[in-house]
This record gives sequence, C-alpha cells and structure tokens, in this order.
Amino acid sequence: MKKILIYTILCLSFLAQDIQAQSQCQFNTSTGQFEALDGSPCVNTLITALPFLRIIPDARSAALGDAGIGLSADPNAVFFNASKLTSAENNLGLSLTYTPWLRSLGLNDVYMAYLSGYKKLDDDLSAIGFGLKFFNLGQINFTDANGESLGQGNPNEFELTGSYSRKLSEKLSVGISLKFIFSNLAAGQAINNVEITPATAGAADLSLTYITPVELENMDSELTIGAAITNIGTRVSYTNSVNQDFLPANLGIGAGWKLKLDQYNELTFLTDFNKLLVPTPCVGADCEQGGDPNIIDYKEQSVISSIFNSFSDAPNGIGEEFREINYSLGIEYWYDQQFAVRTGYYAEDATKGNRKYFTLGLGIKYNIFGLNFSYLIPTNSQRSPLDNTLRFSLLFDFAEASDN
Repeated sequence: MKKILIYTILCLSFLAQDIQAQSQCQFNTSTGQFEALDGSPCVNTLITALPFLRIIPDARSAALGDAGIGLSADPNAVFFNASKLTSAENNLGLSLTYTPWLRSLGLNDVYMAYLSGYKKLDDDLSAIGFGLKFFNLGQINFTDANGESLGQGNPNEFELTGSYSRKLSEKLSVGISLKFIFSNLAAGQAINNVEITPATAGAADLSLTYITPVELENMDSELTIGAAITNIGTRVSYTNSVNQDFLPANLGIGAGWKLKLDQYNELTFLTDFNKLLVPTPCVGADCEQGGDPNIIDYKEQSVISSIFNSFSDAPNGIGEEFREINYSLGIEYWYDQQFAVRTGYYAEDATKGNRKYFTLGLGIKYNIFGLNFSYLIPTNSQRSPLDNTLRFSLLFDFAEASDN
C-alpha cells in the first residue's frame, strides 16, 4: 500500500481511536448495550471525508478552546457563524492565519493557511464575506507495493467560501454561505488498478445570531447566542466508486456573555457545543442486535436523510447520541481593547475520539493592526497534530484607518 494512504490518515483524520476497534464490539443482552470485548464502552467514532473542513482556522478561537460561534465578530466569523458579521464593529476587515501542522513529528512542509474578510453594506443591515482555506500536505514520495518509486507529489486541499448575512431585526440576523471544495491527495496514482482522482464538492452553511443587552447593576453586558449548520453538501470519492463518503456536516450552538467591567477592562465567557450531522457507523459482527444480515449500509442514505437520522441512529441509543456532542469553554480578557489574554478547554468523549486539551493565547491590537497567538496543551495521552504548536493570525481594520 502506498505511503500516501498512511500519510493521509496521520495528517487529516480527526479519529483519535483505532477505527478497527469498532468491529470488536458485541451486544450485551444483560445491559442492552454494545460493549467492547473487555466490557468497556464501545469505541464508535464518526467517520467523514475531508475532515480539514472542521479544523479551526484562526488563532483567536483556537486560544479559546475552539469556541467561536458566540464570539464578537471579526473576519473569521465566515468559518464559525457568518450571520454575526452584521454586528462587527467596523465596516471592513481582513484576517490571515498560518497554522503549522505535525511539527512534533519533525515535518516542516505541512501547514494550513486561512484568508478571510468581510464588508458591511446597506447602513450595516447586511454584510458579505469570503474565506479561503488552503491545506498543504508537503511533498510525498509515492511507492508501489514493492517499494519501487512512482515519483513525487504535493497533495493539497482548499475550500473557497462566499457568505451573505442580513439583520432581520435590531437583535436577530441570519446568514448563508456557499462553498467550493477541492481535495487532491494522490491524483494520477492508482491502487489495485483503480485510478485516484481529485475529489470536489459543493456545500452550504446556514446560521443565525441573536444579540441582546443584559442589565446588570454595576456594569454593561451583552449576550450573544448563535447557531450554525455547516458543510451541508455533496458526498465525495477519490475514485469512480459508487461508495462515497459524507462531508463533515455539523450543528454548532454557542453563546458568549461579554461584561464591561469598567472603562478599560472587558471579560467574555464563551461556550460552544458541536455535533456532526453524519451517520453513526454500525458496530458488532453483524451491526445490529437481531443479527439481520440484510442491513442497509449507512452510506446509502441521502445527505438530507442522514442529517435527520444523525440524531437517532447511534447503536447505543440516546446516551451515545449525547456522547457525540463536543464542547468548548473559553474566557477572553481585554484591557483597553489593546491587549487580550485568552484561555480555553476542549473535550470530546473517549468513545468518539477522546480529544481533550487546554489552550492559551494572547492578542494585541494597535490602530488598524491586530495580532493573535494561540498554543495547545493536550491533557491526555491522545496526540494532536497541533501538540505544543504556536499558531498566529494577523488582522487588519481598513475602515478604521480611513476614519483617522
């Protein structure tokens, strides 16, 4: 098997547990649950194509435990929740983020870059935005099953997004984003005489944001509640096979509570909850309790039906559905809107990937220029491609420059 397959799994997959463990589950008639052979909870991770679509692209949210749905708007809202762009403080913004990837393994040519921006229109009633995410996987030496060289390649992926958001009232806004996605991992190569081709897809995001002041006795405060369904799109394959995989469609719900402590100090508490809207794989020798061999492959569902079924298709019922929800917690402190300190925590259930980590970050803003840093610290033995990696974002506010 070619090295590209191993490399792709290492670089792209969010699966934190061995997928083969899913086939080692059995149904326990006494508990009515699927369990691992040793009686522990059954590992059953969700599997999608193009997982780079769910990688957090900016350093600000990355420092907040990946929370961003209810965060105050900046150009990176295009990724999290485009509807809140109408609430951005300035009329025009641009952001550029660079993320090293797998530095702990000594790889220096693997990285992700993200460029995003927005422009407010119609007296701040609407806004347009764009985002370009590029994932470079470095140079790969392709080999056949005998180790003979088949040449070199430079696999890469990108996502191009355009968004439009509009206020429906003073407090409520909605947004829609359209995406074109391209993934070239090993074009021109072949496995078992099956040619590998680039994968392309189209997708859409739908989002809404509700912002309201909250009366407190000694300070001003503001509550932001947001929701976004992202990556609703076509299934993809790297071959001509009819067996296609789902994009990582996702439901995110988040909130941010901003407190203006005084003239100079501001504190924001954030939380996000995310659930993939894709089928949960079956487990066990024949994938269901009754042992019926005539089981419909979960990949045969349509995209729309898979989204609705994703709330009720887990083999272990509602308890497993709740375990598929990941959560983020974050705190952001600003001094005089010039210096920020951030921290956060991200958690995923042990049976669904087991990613758990703390995050730290700093932010600096001066005139039209802003700079954000973030750092990830894992809290368990599960490795992350971003272990102990420093990532940074540049932000520019051109509208403010024209006012000065």
